[in-house]
Amino acid sequence: MFGVFERMVAFRYLRARREEGFISVIAGFSLLGIALGVATLIIVMSVMNGFRAEFLGQILGFNGAVTVYGDRGGIVEYRDLAGRLAKLPGVTQALPLVEGQAVASVTGNWVGVQVRGQRNADLLQQADIAGHVAAGSLRDLPEDGIVIGYRLAISLGLQIGSQLTLLSPQGVQTAFGTVPRVKTYTVVAIYNTGMYQYDSSYVYVGFEAAQKFFHAPNGATSIQVFTDDPTLVESLLPPIRHLVGDQGRVYDWQGANSPFLNAVTTERNVMFLILTLIVIVAAFNVISSMIMLVRAKGRDIAILRTMGATRGMILRIFFLTGASVGVVGTILGVILGLAFAKNIEAIRQLLQHFTGNDLFSAEIYFLSQLPAKVEPVEVTGIVLMAFVISFLATIYPAWRAARLDPVEALRYE
Repeated sequence: MFGVFERMVAFRYLRARREEGFISVIAGFSLLGIALGVATLIIVMSVMNGFRAEFLGQILGFNGAVTVYGDRGGIVEYRDLAGRLAKLPGVTQALPLVEGQAVASVTGNWVGVQVRGQRNADLLQQADIAGHVAAGSLRDLPEDGIVIGYRLAISLGLQIGSQLTLLSPQGVQTAFGTVPRVKTYTVVAIYNTGMYQYDSSYVYVGFEAAQKFFHAPNGATSIQVFTDDPTLVESLLPPIRHLVGDQGRVYDWQGANSPFLNAVTTERNVMFLILTLIVIVAAFNVISSMIMLVRAKGRDIAILRTMGATRGMILRIFFLTGASVGVVGTILGVILGLAFAKNIEAIRQLLQHFTGNDLFSAEIYFLSQLPAKVEPVEVTGIVLMAFVISFLATIYPAWRAARLDPVEALRYE
């Protein structure tokens, strides 16, 4: 597409003479602007992808892709129903739960918690808990034993062997009125998933212990259904609803978390559009520098035309000159963005060390580490977008150079 002569002249114009130094400075800033724009796009989109992946991973690790909630009396035939649900194609586990809210108390400190009662075998199979045990053991969970999160242990000053009292708001009716149900448990394990929401508010007890505490001796409050691919959950809903019948209500993870998913999708699209403006602004600098270069090289263009260069050759020379700025800037931006995204947590720790401030509070962002997930398809899209903008920015200056009349250019020299 580009001849040897055209490439030689184009790259020669990239090395401006001393009197054209200002044009070279503008071109350098244009290159830097494109590089920073591309790098910022990659970094921001990678962080947002990381947030989405971490949140969904934690949500689907603690909760199944489909949840079957029992009515007021709970799911009485939970063993049979869970067994039949587990046999459906695409279903990996169906875990019955006894779940409810309670207040945790330690020496005058009160914290609201979500109590989950699970069978010990089911708890050991749940990778997000069993795979993140920081202290103690989940095996042979005693009736008075409790598993708590790392953040909750810190806030209440608990450790293995400590006593934790739970108070249920659903009291017991007596002759003297409603008396809250109170039970003291011994901390036997502490887990740390890195997800602040769960580490600070979810506690686990035995299935039978939860039935007694919440006064639900005959059944489970819900069944969590885990699948091979949560994104294909829509195809599983009809057979699950058929099996459940009138025993409960069926909800999938997408419907339960639709506000979060919609917010993340909208934010990603808006951020992409806003950050794309950085590349567009840099492209305007490319246009400015190229127009100034065309004016400065008017005599050279006229001489080339009189020597036999066609308008197409002139157009390709200046197109290649301007496009080179965009291509090099994009490549530098990709390298910078990928390197930053790969080491973003280490960079955060370094900045946090020098500033002395917590730059990523787990209480605010619900994660203990700054996540980043690079999507190759997304990076490819960003690179193509930057190339297109850079190429479009060079068309008008190159067209002006090709339309320059050599007679008029030489007349005023």
